Amino acid sequence: MKKRSISSLALWLVLIGSVFGQARPHGNGLAGTWQGLLKFPGAELRIVFRISQNPDGTWKALLDSPDQGARDIPTSSVVVENDRLVIGVQVVAGGFEGKIKADFSEIDGQWKQAGMEIPLALKKTDRVEGPNRPQEPKKPYPYREEEVGYENPAAGIRLAGTLTLPSGSAPFPAVLLITGSGQQDRDETVMGHKPFLVLADYLTRRGIAVLRVDDRGVGGSGGDPSLATTLDFSGDVLAGIAYLKNRKEIDPGRIGLIGHSEGGLIAPLAAVKNAKDVAFIVLMAGPGLIGEEILLMQGRLINKANGASDAVVARDSAQQKTMFRLLMEEKDAAALEARLRQAWKDATAQMSAEEQKKLPPAIQDASIKMIMSPWFRFFLTYDPRPTLQKVACPLLAVNGEKDLQVPAEENLKAIAGALQTGGNGDFTVKKLPGLNHLFQTSLNGSPSEYAKIEETIAPAALQLIGDWILERTAK
Repeated sequence: MKKRSISSLALWLVLIGSVFGQARPHGNGLAGTWQGLLKFPGAELRIVFRISQNPDGTWKALLDSPDQGARDIPTSSVVVENDRLVIGVQVVAGGFEGKIKADFSEIDGQWKQAGMEIPLALKKTDRVEGPNRPQEPKKPYPYREEEVGYENPAAGIRLAGTLTLPSGSAPFPAVLLITGSGQQDRDETVMGHKPFLVLADYLTRRGIAVLRVDDRGVGGSGGDPSLATTLDFSGDVLAGIAYLKNRKEIDPGRIGLIGHSEGGLIAPLAAVKNAKDVAFIVLMAGPGLIGEEILLMQGRLINKANGASDAVVARDSAQQKTMFRLLMEEKDAAALEARLRQAWKDATAQMSAEEQKKLPPAIQDASIKMIMSPWFRFFLTYDPRPTLQKVACPLLAVNGEKDLQVPAEENLKAIAGALQTGGNGDFTVKKLPGLNHLFQTSLNGSPSEYAKIEETIAPAALQLIGDWILERTAK
């Protein structure tokens, strides 16, 4: 499950805003493209500033995060004073401050955000390579693509997405793609990858119509996700199914769901609510265990993959358990917040000074807010097995062998057990060798690898999913 994390700087660099800066002239040596590598726990990201000078001598800059495919992010101020450069990025309450070398060969400084200071040395470059994503399809496509929108009347929101329709004779089988946790766009964009774009392209070329949709509050979709839970998101899926049923190009008897990560919780919930209209389900790294168990396993595995000692792994796991216990014990919001803050204080007291530097007050505040959210409370205590026992349609569950976020062995076993107990007569469970949570071919499965891997989804995973769906939807 893509863990909702406020400690990942990667998630903070998807920005919008307005920018202009003021400073006195500094010559032409500063103007140009400057690149540096930002290193933080579990990941590395290239940071690029494109600095230019206005006719009046003031400065301006744009920020890029090429490893995420984010470009032209405005800054809020650019100040140059002698050999000192300060760039503000107001939308993340942070920015860069550094010292310009006399020969303009380097700007050595710090990226500052949420109380953290991370070393960042910028060097001038003529060219910044974007992330190589060879699987992303290039237009023109050999199929029809249409921007669509529809209502979820129960929630009072409008959802927006993209429908791709195969060439050939309609009506077609169709799938609705369901994203993982956190606010995701219709392509499920993460670390410069667009998994749902790649998946939709592959399936549409094989004769399957695909609807992929922006989550609530993202892109063209309305709604406030802050008060919504996994159960609420299943209502958005039901609205998508209703939309597909009314399209003349779609066979209403061959509509299925593909859910990735948390989407693997949402798909069965929707299928049980509307069994007559869901012909099949594919779970990609879908959970089979209660949320608390998954988060504890996830924390231990990612910590170990990032080189943490056994003592640190055990300490952090104990701290997680304390936070989760408080959430389930305390019903009063004010009392819960006070107890969580004390638990955080107790936890950081056990950490080294270096570790404490990486956990400033802003991260504490954001972490506690996330833990107290309706979404987190629901996820922590939700057991998907009773719902899976009620799923009667054909179901394919696939996990990557090296998935550290929804570990394959334990979750696939739980899914299979629940389906068998419920009497489902057509289910397939597969563990795919060498693949991570995003179904990329991976070295150790750590999320720190996601951006570095060029592959978006392993061809073997695409083929397995496509073949299985076509077998279940053949007329």
